[in-house]
Amino acid sequence: MSEVKTHYRNCNICEAMCGLEIKYQDKQILSIKGDKEDPFSKGYNCPKATALQDFYEDGERLKTPIKRTENGWQAISWEDAFNEITEKFKAIQGEHGKHALAVYLGNPNAHNLGNSLFLKPFMKSLGTINRFSSASTDQMPHHVASNFMFGAGMLIPVPDIDRTDFMLIIGGNPVVSNGSMMTAPNVIGRLKSIQKRGGKVVVVDPRRTHTAKVADQHLFIRPEKDALLLLAMIHRVFQQKAVNLGNLKAKVHDVDTLESLVSAYSPRAVAEFIGISADEISALADEFCHAKSAVCYSRMGASTQTFGGLCQWLTNALNIITGNFDSEGGAMFPQPAFDLLRNHKRGHQSSFGQHHTRVRKLPFFNGEFPVATLAEEIQTPGEGQIKSLITVAGNPVLSSPSGHKLAEAFTGLEYMVSVDIYLNETTKYANIILPGTTGVENPQYDIFFNSFSVRNTVKYSPPLFEKTAEQRSDAEILQTISARMSDTPIPAHLQNIAPEVILDMELKKGPYGEQGLSLQKLLDNPHGIDIGPLMPCLDERIKTADGKIDLVPKLYSDDLPRLDAVMSKPARDNDYPFDLIGRRLVKSHNTWTQNSARLVKGKNPCTLEVHPEDAQQLGITNGALLKISSVSGSIEITAVVTDDIQKGVVSMPQGWGHNQKGTKMSVAATQPGVSINDLTDTNRVDTLTGNAALNGTPVSLHVIENNN
Repeated sequence: MSEVKTHYRNCNICEAMCGLEIKYQDKQILSIKGDKEDPFSKGYNCPKATALQDFYEDGERLKTPIKRTENGWQAISWEDAFNEITEKFKAIQGEHGKHALAVYLGNPNAHNLGNSLFLKPFMKSLGTINRFSSASTDQMPHHVASNFMFGAGMLIPVPDIDRTDFMLIIGGNPVVSNGSMMTAPNVIGRLKSIQKRGGKVVVVDPRRTHTAKVADQHLFIRPEKDALLLLAMIHRVFQQKAVNLGNLKAKVHDVDTLESLVSAYSPRAVAEFIGISADEISALADEFCHAKSAVCYSRMGASTQTFGGLCQWLTNALNIITGNFDSEGGAMFPQPAFDLLRNHKRGHQSSFGQHHTRVRKLPFFNGEFPVATLAEEIQTPGEGQIKSLITVAGNPVLSSPSGHKLAEAFTGLEYMVSVDIYLNETTKYANIILPGTTGVENPQYDIFFNSFSVRNTVKYSPPLFEKTAEQRSDAEILQTISARMSDTPIPAHLQNIAPEVILDMELKKGPYGEQGLSLQKLLDNPHGIDIGPLMPCLDERIKTADGKIDLVPKLYSDDLPRLDAVMSKPARDNDYPFDLIGRRLVKSHNTWTQNSARLVKGKNPCTLEVHPEDAQQLGITNGALLKISSVSGSIEITAVVTDDIQKGVVSMPQGWGHNQKGTKMSVAATQPGVSINDLTDTNRVDTLTGNAALNGTPVSLHVIENNN
């Protein structure tokens, strides 16, 4: 055998960009550990990194195309697969129009250099407007707020967590998620550093999360009431005459308009609805204002709800009016080496609502429609009906609302293709599955997550192992389909261009190109390069026409009456008296890490957390088997009685429900879990942004069998 070698790369499982040190011999991985010389993660990594080895070595993953036939799945050559796909797609578009073909893009696309670069020309080659993605079950409210306030949907402010003195976390669990829309390895260490330097961390959440247990203070809040809390805090800032724009004094529109809008939302007016006392709201706002520096960070619980758009607007507004925006320790813009906004001109905001879905008239934004509408757009007859679909690295049957109904819709498609390495709950409905290469077989550069990073760093990871002759990378798959589907012939020299060629060009043209940054420099520095902390850069980064922040875009003020209506409704639905929220698990990331046997072994973590008083009232014992129901369906799940959950609220993990009939996964049959999205409702969306409301689902509980 050959000598043991060492390879350095970034983990691409989640957003944290942890540096890894991989020991290997020939084609065998021996160990995966944190890279102590990585300037960003400094040796930290979480258990999910082992999945890179598990995916690579998994005997169940696909490496060549398969086709669904009457006699089951059969192998098919790449050439035959591409020929059939091209013929079918063109025939369907020829008969029903270009938009009869739809595309669904899953979360792993953002973690893949080739896909990040080639999906845009891929979409252009298909000629369809019908694009859907996991973004509208996750982060669309962030992008809409940035588009209207700062002029570009990808101009996302992130917490300067390493220098803040007061961090307010609403609806987020970054200790477990490793940050989300906030790329930050070792969040627990960074939060503890805030405390060590005399600062404070406060978590507002319906559940006492791992992050809440690390924090100095935790406040329970009723699901979907976060916007009311933020309005009340902003009200208190104005009431106390504590507005401080700092260096932004001449760069913000409509401060007076905001003061007028929040006048009706005093802490006392909203307290009974959100479950936090007026005194606690006022004290929280005062502490935020009086801290040397502070930052409010709102995430999944505040985004994936019916008022997600308002939450992200108000989060930005609170940071801005308290002097904690574009300043050290506040919310700041990263300055990534690969700048996605390099060619974005001022005043060219992304079109919002330029198109709407056929059935519910929900808005088109950032090049896509809300995925909550995908099933109805497939099943509703008429002009523009979706007849065919290609999914790329996604499992929407588990990750999208009413996933079981989406699965039913897939059975009605004329033709479906999936680009994926597994036969899973979504791809089993495809006619052909095209498997790409896995993480360690791909080059990696984090285009998107450097744009959300709490520190400016740069790193390139070459492939650890070269793919075999029979394999195709995701980039090659997309490029081949693009070349065959495009109405305009693609020049030969561009058809198979390597991702590294584009990366090198963008690095040289980016903000650090004049300092000699290039792909070769990154190859010479395999641990990565530290560029430095976040710096004030509003004047250079903002993309509004006049270079100023629009503090009160009209679509948000117009949405407030919808929020006001919740204060006139009964607190609980008699038929569905509990609010269901999701939760993150340390060893899980969306739906795809369940393919790693090491990450799912042991006791099944897919349980329902129930408050002791609710359990006593319903006669639920710890470990009882429950039936939980919503308007969309019902599932059976084991109860865990705990005071970590707020009374009237129940919680279960996201991303489960594997090993359904017709799938071939590597996870053990004893660990299927159940899918939270068999309960979520496609009709529950944030109508402002179109984002799915995966949290706050009204449900009922019934005991099937108690654990005596």
